[in-house]
Amino acid sequence: MNLGDRKKLILQAIIEDYINTAEPVGSRTISKKYLTGTSPATIRNEMADLEEMGYIEQPHTSAGRVPSDKGYRLYVDEIMEQKRLNDVQTDLIKKQFLDTLGEIDRLVKNASKLLSQMTQYTSIILTPQLKRTSVKQIQLLSINNKTVLAVIVTDAGIVKNCVLRVMSDVSSELLEKLNNMLNSKLVGLCMEDLQSLSLDDIARNTMPHGEIIEQLLPELIQTLIYSDTVDIHLDGAANILNLPEYCDIQKAKSFLNVLEEKELLFNVLSKSDSDMNVSIGTENQYEQFHNCSLITATYKINGKTIGSVGVIGPTRMEYSKVISIVDCMTHNLSEILTKILKG
Repeated sequence: MNLGDRKKLILQAIIEDYINTAEPVGSRTISKKYLTGTSPATIRNEMADLEEMGYIEQPHTSAGRVPSDKGYRLYVDEIMEQKRLNDVQTDLIKKQFLDTLGEIDRLVKNASKLLSQMTQYTSIILTPQLKRTSVKQIQLLSINNKTVLAVIVTDAGIVKNCVLRVMSDVSSELLEKLNNMLNSKLVGLCMEDLQSLSLDDIARNTMPHGEIIEQLLPELIQTLIYSDTVDIHLDGAANILNLPEYCDIQKAKSFLNVLEEKELLFNVLSKSDSDMNVSIGTENQYEQFHNCSLITATYKINGKTIGSVGVIGPTRMEYSKVISIVDCMTHNLSEILTKILKG
């Protein structure tokens, strides 16, 4: 059975009315508010078809209809009109980010807080991840004969440095050779590659300086690994208490308990690899989110994905509004972070 234009209009009316009211929607409501030229009887027939096709559901006998996950998916993919943020909202995001220019941690925290305030849902943001980048350049600089400063630049423009100590003297000539060797071996490798490197093989292949390499490499790699501490900023957990879906105390507690599972949230965000992704109800990989919708997006530095942003809310979410806010947020976050690192 094809979903014609009228069915799509009725589905749109049901979803948008349900988003606004959280109440099942009947044929008379649609006839009065949305399709004024169509009789309730005709709308009922179309609603029966939509229900048979799995796009809407009847929660109780004699009640109106509510959207199913399948209905929301069609709405997001084909029916929904993308909202645009007004100038005031856009300027608010830009100003918030400019006020924290140069302070990456505070920038991400403020972005999380602003995201929950603007959407009135729960926001989660994964801080920049070094493991999503690869080594672009390594430079060893002499501090004294037995102390070396290692400067590591990633392809996202992130700079890390560490002080390395060796047992024997390192001359400027040897330092130049070590620089060339490390760049030839390590440039282009990501964090997972570095962690799985065979130090013995590298040291053996760099004779007669294998002993020094054996001293330098572990410290160099550990610096990169330990500096890649990833945190999750979460805001607006209490916003769910304002939603009728969570007026039941047990349901609210269950949702809040999920938000305490940092590893789960990390897994959800770290697997986000597309510019914008909408997971509705049972589409979510984890059962804990089967009663929710999750909108995630990535942010970048110099075009390289470095972290991700998410909004968790009911399946009765204002998708168009949230997608617009998340899109604006990640775009500005990417822009500001790139400026910070270029500076």
